[in-house]
Order: sequence, then C-alpha cells, then structure tokens
Amino acid sequence: MRPTTRRRLGLSSVLALGIALPGLAVQPASAAAAAPMTISVDKASATPGSTVTITMTFTNDQQTNTQFVYQSIQPTWNTTQDPGLKYAFKSCTGEAVQCDVNGTSGTVRYNVPVIPGATRTVKLTYDIAADSACGPSRRIDFYSYVYYEYQGGQAKKDGVYNTGTDIACKTTPARAALKGAHTAKGLKAPAGRH
Repeated sequence: MRPTTRRRLGLSSVLALGIALPGLAVQPASAAAAAPMTISVDKASATPGSTVTITMTFTNDQQTNTQFVYQSIQPTWNTTQDPGLKYAFKSCTGEAVQCDVNGTSGTVRYNVPVIPGATRTVKLTYDIAADSACGPSRRIDFYSYVYYEYQGGQAKKDGVYNTGTDIACKTTPARAALKGAHTAKGLKAPAGRH
C-alpha cells in the first residue's frame, strides 16, 4: 500500500472516530444516592449536668419500598471502659413503631413502608450526670447498627454508624474571682507579667 493511501485511511479513521465520540461520550453521573442513615448530635461538646440529643434519620436508598427497618444504638467499647462517665437515655421519640431506651442503649423499629427516597427520623435524648467524669479525651461515643429489608423482603442491607460528644469540664469563675480579689487588695502582678 502506498504511503499516500495509508495517510488517507488514517485521516479517515481519525475523522470517523471524532464523529462517533460525541455519541459515546460518558454521560454525567446522576446525583449520588443519599446515605441510608445519617446520625448527628446537637452538641459536639457537653458538660456534666447537661442533656444531649441524637438525631437519626433513615433514608430508603433502594428502588423499591423498605418493609422493615431495625436500628440499635449502644456505647462503644472505649466509652464502656471509662467508669467515670455517667449518663443515661431518658427519651426516644419520632417516626417509629418501637422506640425504646434503657440506660445506655436503645432500639428503634421505624414506621414502614418507606417509599424510595423517603425518610424516617427519631431523636434520642440522654442526660450526663452532674458528677460524671469530664476533661480532655473524655467522650461518650455510640455505634449504631442498622438493618433493613426491601424488594418485598427478598433483599436486605445493613451497616454500622458512629457518633459521639466530648465531655468537657464546666469552667468555674473561681480563677476570675481570685484575680479580682487580688486587685481589690491592691496586689499587683509582678512587672512584665500580664
């Protein structure tokens, strides 16, 4: 084959490929499906004597109705190993046929069916005891197991989700009061220190 013929065939192939590519172009990805479970807390940091609310929202990420949704929530191993942390669930409310709390754990069965893309939400509230341990690295962490069935109960899915709150010590006005007392007595800090 003569070089000129090869060049023409090569050019024709490139043009044909260029014309065909727009039809083969990768379509933009559709919006990502919502995660089947989102868990959040109303306080990233709380103090002894306060209350924390956990919000758990189940989203049906399937193409068929969800017939059964079960969820449990319990403290992590690290949390159970800190005997100074004192807390207890006091309520569980929301879109559920069962929403029970007992001490440091709870179980939920959501209202069903849940149509594709629809959500169900529950809120669990716990109290941190006034005499609970607090300070750096002190956290109340939970892990939550979610199990659900869809496609007429023929398919199932599950997963584990985490959430938690730092337990900070209350700041007391003692230091500020002490400083004010020194000033009132006419005591001054050494020069060069503030």
